[in-house]
Amino acid sequence: MSNECTVRKLLAKAGITVNGSEEHDIQVSDTSFYDRVVSHGSLGLGEAYVDGLWDVKALDKCVFRMLRANLKDEIYLDFATVFGYLRARVTNMASWRPFAVGEHHYDAGNDLYERMLDSRMTYSCGYWKDAKNLEEAQEAKLDLICRKIALGKDECVLDIGCGWGSFLSFAAAKYDAWGTGLTVSKEQKAHIEKDFPNAPFEVLLEPYQTFSGKMFDKIVSVGMFEHVGYKNYRAYMSKVHSLLRDDGLFLLHTMGGNKTVVQGDPWMQKHIFPHGMVPSVPQMGAALDGLFVVEDWHNIGHYYDPTLMAWFENFDRAWPDLKDQYDDRFYRTWKYYLLACAGASRARHFQVWQLVLSKKGMPGGYVCVR
Repeated sequence: MSNECTVRKLLAKAGITVNGSEEHDIQVSDTSFYDRVVSHGSLGLGEAYVDGLWDVKALDKCVFRMLRANLKDEIYLDFATVFGYLRARVTNMASWRPFAVGEHHYDAGNDLYERMLDSRMTYSCGYWKDAKNLEEAQEAKLDLICRKIALGKDECVLDIGCGWGSFLSFAAAKYDAWGTGLTVSKEQKAHIEKDFPNAPFEVLLEPYQTFSGKMFDKIVSVGMFEHVGYKNYRAYMSKVHSLLRDDGLFLLHTMGGNKTVVQGDPWMQKHIFPHGMVPSVPQMGAALDGLFVVEDWHNIGHYYDPTLMAWFENFDRAWPDLKDQYDDRFYRTWKYYLLACAGASRARHFQVWQLVLSKKGMPGGYVCVR
């Protein structure tokens, strides 16, 4: 059977027709597309899109159908994918190069993120329970986190992977808290220092591995654990344990996987998040074992779909002003990244978890906040 026939039959299982008339049907402009997909799986699919070998009117809906039909499990594993799996087993790249993701992704340009994100530049899943737009969803998420950890006036909070300072600035303004943020992005640190020169918090350009110092009343980590790597989960939790007061609370906001893996999607790792991967329930359990009491485990993953769609709409709307600084390949790369992730979220291919953890258990029990 030819590669074209193989791909067409696979897509038909998801209700996708090559050169069909529906908005989720792919349009193939170069037949080498079929060889790329069969030879390189999801990596080949994404790279063929960026190269312009295929297109689709509604990329998010196309990916949603592919994942709901489990097509990813039916594509042959090429050498590069197998090698990546073996390398993930043998090496620990996330530990060796903690600044890699900052340099590759978060330093892409503050102008890009300013246009794509909400006004606070919050780069994680929003909380759309009662929200009507991205701005409201992100503020609701930040407030939800503060309420979940019972953040109080003058308490000191550590934000591991603080981004552009959205949580720290919100916690300071709304809850009179102060604290410390850690980032591996020079651009994020520069933005925070520019926008919050007199804020009651400091931001350090330092990975969590080397950070040490005082004990904190509360600790949060929002959208950073995906960069830790499965070999480092236990060490990460041990580091948090050593920095948290005995009566404190730690909130971990992370994407989560439905099954255990040791590496992320090959296309995402190569082009978006170096060494990125999402943890599974067993991996999280092993990392927490004997260190923390799980007070709450909240899944808000279905809210990542509207968050990603809002980010793409902002990015797409801003592109005429951004295109002189970036090229067309960058546009197609980021379009694929945002819309493919939206489709994956809609298919419930991954989740978003918020865990509230204590060292010894909350006296009288923890009251869950939603």
